[in-house]
Amino acid sequence: MLSVLLAVIVVIGGGYCYREWRAEKAEREASVSELSGNLLIPGGMPVGIYMETDGVMVLGTQEIKGKDGIGVNPAKHLVKEGDYIVGVDSDSIYNKSELIERVKKLSNKSVILHIRRKKVYIDVQLHPTKDEGGAYKLGIWVRDNAQGLGTITFLNADSEYGALGHGIHDVDTGKLIEMSTGRLYDTSIQNIKKGENGNPGGMEGIIVYNHYNILGSITTNTETGIYGKLDRIERIFDSKEAYPAVAKEEIQVGKAYIRCAVSGKTEDYTVRITKVDLDAREVNKGIEIQVTDKRLLKLTGGIVQGMSGSPIMQNGKIIGAVTHVFVQDATKRIRNIYRKHAGKSEKRLKYANLVRFLRHHLLVFAEYRRL
Repeated sequence: MLSVLLAVIVVIGGGYCYREWRAEKAEREASVSELSGNLLIPGGMPVGIYMETDGVMVLGTQEIKGKDGIGVNPAKHLVKEGDYIVGVDSDSIYNKSELIERVKKLSNKSVILHIRRKKVYIDVQLHPTKDEGGAYKLGIWVRDNAQGLGTITFLNADSEYGALGHGIHDVDTGKLIEMSTGRLYDTSIQNIKKGENGNPGGMEGIIVYNHYNILGSITTNTETGIYGKLDRIERIFDSKEAYPAVAKEEIQVGKAYIRCAVSGKTEDYTVRITKVDLDAREVNKGIEIQVTDKRLLKLTGGIVQGMSGSPIMQNGKIIGAVTHVFVQDATKRIRNIYRKHAGKSEKRLKYANLVRFLRHHLLVFAEYRRL
C-alpha cells in the first residue's frame, strides 16, 4: 500500500543571480559530468525527505500504572532524552519494530539496555513494570524516523547535493538526529499558505513513499544541512547551468536572487541583502535578507515554511541558502553563507552564518511509541 504524507513546511528564499550572466550562458551550460569541482548547479526544487535514526531514539520516560493504581517509572534517571537504544540484552536493535517485539517478551526479570549517549556507549539495567493490562513495560517513548519537506540547494560534479541549509532536528527533543540511512523523494506542492506577521505560512505537499518516487539517498545530517547523492537528476533538474560558489568576503549588501518553486516551477525572485556578518560564529546565521519581488510577495507573502535550503545568488555566484524566517516580519529571512570545505574529500559547501531572533527548521512528521 502506498503511504501518503501531507506535509507543511517552513521556508526562506532560494534562487540565483541571473542578470549579467546571460551572455555567458552557452559557456556554462553543461551536463553534470562536465562540471568542474568549483562549479555548482543551484537547486530550488522541493523534495520529500525520509530519514531513519541510527538506533531507536529516546524521547523521554513516563510513569506506568499497575492494577493497584500505583505508578512506577522504571526508566527515570536511567534513560535520557536523546539517547539511542541499540540493543536489549544480547539482541541488537536497529529500529522501533525490533524493539517492540523485544519488549513483548519482557518478564519480571531485569533487562540490560545498550545505549549510545553523545557517542558514548553505556549499559543500563532496568526492571520492567506491569501495566494495568498485565503487560510488562519499560515506560520509554521512542521514535526511529523523521519525514518532511525541504528544498535542494545545489548539485555538484559528482551528482552530490546539499539541501535544507540546516540540520534535521527531532521535533520533540530539539536534538540533531543521528541517522543511519535516508532517502529523497519526488513531491508535489498542492497549496501555499501565505506568510503573515506572526505566522510564517507554509507549503503543503504530498509525498508518496514508494520506490518509483525515490530521487536519491541521504548520507549525512549536519547542522549546515543534509547531503547525499542524486540518482534521478533529470526528474527535478531542468537546467544544468552551473555557477561558482562565492568567497564570503564578496557578499555585499544589496540586490540578490533566490530560487524556489512556489509557483509550481523553479523561478528566480529578487531579494535585498540587508545585513552581512562575516564574523558570525553561530551556524546558519550569516546573512539577513528581505523579499522585494512583488511576484513572490503575492504568492507567499514573503517567507513560508518548506523553502529552507533555497539557494541565494548574487553577481552570478552562489552565496548561501535560506535557513530561517522572522516570524514577526514574513518578508525577512536568514541565510547561510556558502564556503568551500577545507577537506578535499568533502566537496560539499560549508556554511557560516549570521543573525538572531529567528524561527527555525524543517517541519518533521514522525511516529512515536511508548514501550
